[in-house]
Amino acid sequence: MTDEDEIVVKDGNGNRLKDGDSVTLIKDLPVKGANVTLKRGTLIKNIRLIAYDEENIECNAEKVKGLVLKTCFLKKA
Repeated sequence: MTDEDEIVVKDGNGNRLKDGDSVTLIKDLPVKGANVTLKRGTLIKNIRLIAYDEENIECNAEKVKGLVLKTCFLKKA
């Protein structure tokens, strides 16, 4: 993969995200199948970028493991 092929992942404010960053939720998000709602302001540490997708990230929240979240609902912490 060259620099031109690299996917640029940005949060809801346009800040560039990279593996290992911490992000904060900017909206309450209900989690399907877990009967849990992640509240606005929840800090999520150590995100993982998806190599082929610039609109989603993988992460673990305190209550739910193995989440995939849309970057439009996140801001860099």
